[in-house]
Amino acid sequence: MTTKSLFYSVTALVLIQVGSAHSVIAEEFDEYGVNRVIEQVSESVYRWGSDNQYGAYVVGSKSIAVVDGHYCQSGTVDWLKKEIEKRHDVPVRYVVLSHDHPDHICGTQVFSDTAAGIGHTNLVPHIVRENRPSIVPEITFDTSMVVDLGGVSINLLYFGPSHSDNLIQVHIPSEKVLIAVDMAKGRSIFPDYRDMDVHSMLKVQKQLAILDDVEIVLPGHGDITNQQNFRDSYRFIKALRDEVLAMMVNGQSLHEMRDLIKMEDFSDYRNVDRFLDANIVTMWEYLYRYREPNQRITPEEAVLCREDLANCRTSNVID
Repeated sequence: MTTKSLFYSVTALVLIQVGSAHSVIAEEFDEYGVNRVIEQVSESVYRWGSDNQYGAYVVGSKSIAVVDGHYCQSGTVDWLKKEIEKRHDVPVRYVVLSHDHPDHICGTQVFSDTAAGIGHTNLVPHIVRENRPSIVPEITFDTSMVVDLGGVSINLLYFGPSHSDNLIQVHIPSEKVLIAVDMAKGRSIFPDYRDMDVHSMLKVQKQLAILDDVEIVLPGHGDITNQQNFRDSYRFIKALRDEVLAMMVNGQSLHEMRDLIKMEDFSDYRNVDRFLDANIVTMWEYLYRYREPNQRITPEEAVLCREDLANCRTSNVID
């Protein structure tokens, strides 16, 4: 067995054990589309959503930009379209997709009759490959883009890979609003780090924490917040990264880490008990690809590791 084959075998075994945290989230509601709300947060910016998940839309004198979709099961995007038509006299001309994850873009195709999709260059391949039920952006950008809606402009910003390789921030500087979907987690941990670039994520969070002209932060989940939210999330991710990395260097196995790492300083963070194990596993997987240990794994150890994760010595595994 090659060491790369070993890695995929170990990862597959681990992910079977921890399960898909994203699937758990998708199944946690008995009923979807409840508690639907549209809330005006500034002169031009409205927050909308249900089921503790939110998008936004921005109204100008000539057009409206809708930011993101919703859970596929909720039907909330269809409801939103009807509400916008009742409340406003200008059309939806743009649908801005924060990133490709289906729970945030599903249903956006209902605006295709009047609107063009906008997203990061990296986003389109994900939507097409996974056949996401979403509008497919025909307008893409690499680092930044300004969209004029008539009297109000929105800045679309890409700071590099973070929660995904295509996540963008939507900034309305004139109204000091930042729409930071799946970045403003605050004292609530991510289900896992499946497609996150952890080191770049930490850099982006530091940038967002000091971004000028921000007083209101709209996360994709949870309450309206502020830039302290980024600092709180940064603290947890960095602490977990440092602990897993130190244990890997010391030669402790993933099996041992899952028992030893408690993150007690973050016991007040939402979902820490529920998602910590998946966080440890996917952080280990990320750091496995980050570092080069000093000692190669032997063929005998590779066989033992494949048979039982308890025998895996992460300091001896190489790419």
